[in-house]
Amino acid sequence: MYTKKAVLAVAAALAALLSAVAAPAAAAAPAAAAAPSGTVLGPCGPGRLCLWAKPDFKGRAQTHELATTDIDSCVALPPGTSAQSLANRTGRPVTTYQSAECAEAGEFETYPGRGTWVPQTPYEVRAFKLWER
Repeated sequence: MYTKKAVLAVAAALAALLSAVAAPAAAAAPAAAAAPSGTVLGPCGPGRLCLWAKPDFKGRAQTHELATTDIDSCVALPPGTSAQSLANRTGRPVTTYQSAECAEAGEFETYPGRGTWVPQTPYEVRAFKLWER
């Protein structure tokens, strides 16, 4: 089992790596600009976590605002739904889970909140947690 401190340390390391490689391009790009790979970034406003049902920001999008989402709490997506691409513009790290209960027995991944667009998650996202910085 991973502690919150360990998850945040990994998130900080990922943030540093992504900011050096991809985050500046994504953060500076307009909401619907083309990513370097030719993928069109999905629209996602500041302070939001946006989740799309299909890869490459396609399908029905779900939007969660920082102002209305509990920090450090597991937020399950509606039953029968999942996400396969996301944009994190909350300014906080977000961990996505394969499990709808945020169980760490399944797959999970933490993404920094500095304008991170993920066109293809490594698993179907069924829940997430926003973390305190």
